Amino acid sequence: MTLLAFMILAALAVSGFLLNRSAALAIQAGGTRTHSLAYFHGLYALLSVLVPVFVVICVYLVLKTPVINGMVIGGLPDGVLDDMSAGQVDLVLATIQSITRGQTFGTPPDWQLAAAERLTSLYAGADLLMVVVVAALSAVILFFVRRQVAAEFRARQAAERIVHGLMVACSLVAILTTVGIVFALVYEAYRFFEMVPVMDFLFGTRWEPQIPIRADQVAAVGAFGWLPVILGTVVIGTVAMLIATPIGLLTAIYLNEFAPKSVRAVVKPVLEILSGVPTVVYGFFAILVVAPALRGTGADLGIAVSSNTALAAGGVMGIMLIPFISSFADDALTAVPRSLRDGSLALGATRGETMLKVLFPAAIPGIVGGILLAVSRAIGETMIVVMAAGLIARMTINPLDSVTTVTVQIVTLLIGDTAFDNPKTLAAFALGLMLFILTLGINILALRIVRKYREIYD
Repeated sequence: MTLLAFMILAALAVSGFLLNRSAALAIQAGGTRTHSLAYFHGLYALLSVLVPVFVVICVYLVLKTPVINGMVIGGLPDGVLDDMSAGQVDLVLATIQSITRGQTFGTPPDWQLAAAERLTSLYAGADLLMVVVVAALSAVILFFVRRQVAAEFRARQAAERIVHGLMVACSLVAILTTVGIVFALVYEAYRFFEMVPVMDFLFGTRWEPQIPIRADQVAAVGAFGWLPVILGTVVIGTVAMLIATPIGLLTAIYLNEFAPKSVRAVVKPVLEILSGVPTVVYGFFAILVVAPALRGTGADLGIAVSSNTALAAGGVMGIMLIPFISSFADDALTAVPRSLRDGSLALGATRGETMLKVLFPAAIPGIVGGILLAVSRAIGETMIVVMAAGLIARMTINPLDSVTTVTVQIVTLLIGDTAFDNPKTLAAFALGLMLFILTLGINILALRIVRKYREIYD
């Protein structure tokens, strides 16, 4: 039904475009000059039908499931949901939904069968109502915009107002999404800090989030000191940047100044392909190639190397970041005016001296900004660390040991069906908040460096 609604909307919107355009052309053919081109009359009709009805469909899709589920739960017989927790109510709803899909185990009670039948009828009725509303609303809007076609009607300005409103709405979506993310992190982190002292979290040296969730469950007491987690993140990120930064910068310098055009034409696309490789592929490479190679080399040298190491994860992450840094550095070097390069060469400097003493210093803001953004990406990487570094948090800076990172722990804490009413699951939001603050600080530092040292060239 949703597809049918979109098809009806598209058909009526295109019809509105054609009708208003034809009407404007008919006015022009009669010898009357219209204020706007016929195209803008059609565009105004298209946008007038498309935008509001599309918003209605989106609102319907967002509200349909929670509203219908609430109606079904509210219509259950008295006493069925007595003394049930929120999780148990969700389980009842999931059981009813599975019955509507024909996935039943045993013989469900009559009230569940009746609820499943009501759920199916509500969904069918809601879909039918949506199609009727879309068709009727589109037709009404089309009728009114068709009557607006006249020689003096400013269709171009009207269409531009709609487009301007769309751009403002898209901007607001981005802003409100950011605000929503921050609010969710802060709220859930606040709930966590109500259970775990802030000082214990910030300065604790043990990270053992395994706690008893049920009264009859045997588990550790739990420790939520995040220092081992952030230390592992720093170790892996440092290894990655020590590999990616020099290789990426030297690659950019070579391609920008010294490489023949034929070599650049081949190497540049290869680097772009390398940057598009999924991180899970890098993780496979780390665990199947790099980690065994490190263990074998360590055994030959008599050095103890863990099966999962920060060196393997950081090294492969560094390879992943090479195209990122190289691209930023290349763009920064290319942005330096050609006159500086030519002037240096005209004064007798070699190409190497020109690069080191003229081009590279002039491009430092862009290069440093790219490196700091690469640091942010390294801190936020998850898949490579999960596969190559391990899950155990340790207070160590030895890259040959197994460590973990903030993102890995967030994923680990939220795996499976979780209820956000205990410190184990809420700890993920505290870690997420700290990671958000850390990466935000790095990005602000990158912007400040770029603004402080940026040169304005005429």
